[in-house]
Amino acid sequence: MRLNFSVTAALAALVVAGAARAADATDPDAEQAVRATFGNTVFSMYPDGRSQKIWLHPDGTWVGKSRRGKDLAGKWTLKGDKVCLRQSSPPTLPISFCQVMPKDPAITLTSKDLTGRTIHLKIVKGITESVS
Repeated sequence: MRLNFSVTAALAALVVAGAARAADATDPDAEQAVRATFGNTVFSMYPDGRSQKIWLHPDGTWVGKSRRGKDLAGKWTLKGDKVCLRQSSPPTLPISFCQVMPKDPAITLTSKDLTGRTIHLKIVKGITESVS
């Protein structure tokens, strides 16, 4: 009976590990969305009218400007259907924030920021400081 439980537990662990890897697999739509951002500006627009801007680079890095105009930088990765940003400058908590990115400049996505505030995400063609 003990051997049977161990085998069942081992199989369950393999199924869970496989499901976790499948959930982390890169989604083709996420790849398309991140490619659409290269050379363009991703705006996170807040209800108070201010916006944060980021620019993703093909080498897995990003730079940006906070809503207060401060320089930001970090690394990005793909996880499932989301782009995950980890900020390194200025130093912050060692966490990644993941969200779906728009893949078409004609589309604005409604999302939440790290603190749960509603934001709107939009790609604007080119490297720009304002949504036109």
